[in-house]
Amino acid sequence: MAFDQLSERSKPVSIRILGASALAGLAIMAAAAPARAQIGLPGGLPPALPGRPGLPDRPPLDPGRLGDAVGERLGRTLQAPSRLRGLVRRSNGALEADPHGWPVVRAEIVAVDPSAAGRRAALDAGFTVLREERLEELGLAVMVLAPPRGLSLGRAVERLRRLDPDGLWEFNHVYGPAGTVAAASSPAAAGPAPPPSVPPGLRLGLIDTGVDAGHPALAGAAVRQRGFAGPDRPGAHGTAVASLLAGRAGAFSGSAPGAALFVADVYGGSPAGGSSTGVGQALAWMVENNVPVVNVSLVGPRNALVEAAVRRAGGRGTLVVAAAGNDGPAAPPLYPAAYPGVVGVTAVNARGRVLPEAARGPQVDFAAPGADMAAAGPGGGYVSVRGASFAAPLVAGLLARRGGGDPVRRLAAEARDLGARGPDPVYGHGLVGADLRVDPGAAGARGRLAR
Repeated sequence: MAFDQLSERSKPVSIRILGASALAGLAIMAAAAPARAQIGLPGGLPPALPGRPGLPDRPPLDPGRLGDAVGERLGRTLQAPSRLRGLVRRSNGALEADPHGWPVVRAEIVAVDPSAAGRRAALDAGFTVLREERLEELGLAVMVLAPPRGLSLGRAVERLRRLDPDGLWEFNHVYGPAGTVAAASSPAAAGPAPPPSVPPGLRLGLIDTGVDAGHPALAGAAVRQRGFAGPDRPGAHGTAVASLLAGRAGAFSGSAPGAALFVADVYGGSPAGGSSTGVGQALAWMVENNVPVVNVSLVGPRNALVEAAVRRAGGRGTLVVAAAGNDGPAAPPLYPAAYPGVVGVTAVNARGRVLPEAARGPQVDFAAPGADMAAAGPGGGYVSVRGASFAAPLVAGLLARRGGGDPVRRLAAEARDLGARGPDPVYGHGLVGADLRVDPGAAGARGRLAR
């Protein structure tokens, strides 16, 4: 099927990759007094949303000039959470760790919009081109290389950055899937839920695992899937998130039931699934299909390709909503939620209290129900879910239902202020979608899906 290519509505914004020193400074700024940042809205890159503190694009400090104790603390801040480090151990050799422990595809280096001179320098230094791709919808060129034999991946990236300091040379980071089903599930209880009002022709996007499109909760949604790590393959996490976006059956309802749902499966059952290259391709596909709001309930480190893709997608009218993470208040900012232009979401329980494992920081824009709540599970049944992964789709659906213009600002005006007065690093602008939580008992949920 052919698709109409979207016209560019704003000039793409170029980015510069951050090295280890810059990232350390970023960690300091994330913990320090925040500055304002932009929140992306459909229709182009918007003015900043008042009250939303932001993460800086450039750090002001040189970690090399700091004391040993502070430098050690910064090093810990940059380290990958243990849950994500565990992906490397379970990958059967498909993944390795970058210098800070974040999972990356083994022996792959990504160049974003490489120059002819940079490409030539890499080839002359013994690097091998594995594949090249043009993401036309985002105006991005991507080249994936393998390092010379005997050169570790970390040193290989350092060498390329020295050879071409103006280039964007990056690891092919992997974004963590979340959730394991603890037990079987049961069919939904009877009794219709009053569905929210959904505009005709509403489109929503999901970048996650594949989705069980035959689940009863998704019977009224037009689900279209595409695999970006092999053929699309249904997964428990993606199916649960999809139901919270567009599902409706019996007592269960998502935030935008019946919406057309575009599902980009970036895992496909592959141990190297969830890569930055797959996420970039998925965002390009969303832009190609004029999807105005895309949910990403995945987390990982800052990555040049994903950052560029998010910015370019925002400039073409696609708003990204992302889970802020579940690795604790002391965890480093997780991405894509922490990028300027992305709406970051944290989770609260049935009493409206933030989950103890929830992330904190200026990347949090909204809080939404994310525990004591039902979602679609395996076998056509339902499970109880917990984590920011399941709060984010509620916010994504609310934003999509508000249409174009400035939906983020409108939703912020409707939020119920929690915690410190005004926007804060725990609840952001406050709680939204409290009425969208479906009690697990009402849906006949069995088992639990976490994170």
